[in-house]
Amino acid sequence: MTIEWTVQSLEETQALAMKLADLLQPQDTITLEGDLGAGKTTFTQALAKGLGVKRIVNSPTFTIMKQYEGRLPLNHLDVYRLADSDEDLGWDEIFFGDAVSVVEWAHLIEPDLPAERLAIRIERVDADARRFLLNPTGTRYEQLCEELMK
Repeated sequence: MTIEWTVQSLEETQALAMKLADLLQPQDTITLEGDLGAGKTTFTQALAKGLGVKRIVNSPTFTIMKQYEGRLPLNHLDVYRLADSDEDLGWDEIFFGDAVSVVEWAHLIEPDLPAERLAIRIERVDADARRFLLNPTGTRYEQLCEELMK
């Protein structure tokens, strides 16, 4: 099942992310794919705001992962620099702890990701509009997407 959602503005992107944040639970994993500048970090910033994170959220490109406290803890990973690496960074503790995890460039660590997750691809339509392709894997994420679409 793939759900397509097109937004016309930054504000609509933020609203989608914040609505998703309201539905998240500990151990939820969201993967984000998209070209540079598609809006992965912008989406994560709004998701973090929806989780009650007060700190500034920016891309963890040089540190791989940043952690934030909110209603639920948030692990924000940018694994771009792990291409061609088979380093284990303690994936079980990251994905199966108390936090929500958001992984940018997730295809680079595909074997290490939880089997069940919400995969989101963000495509640039024009300067402001974005197309979100949501692919839930597992009953939990299918139900989450049903709630999100209401």
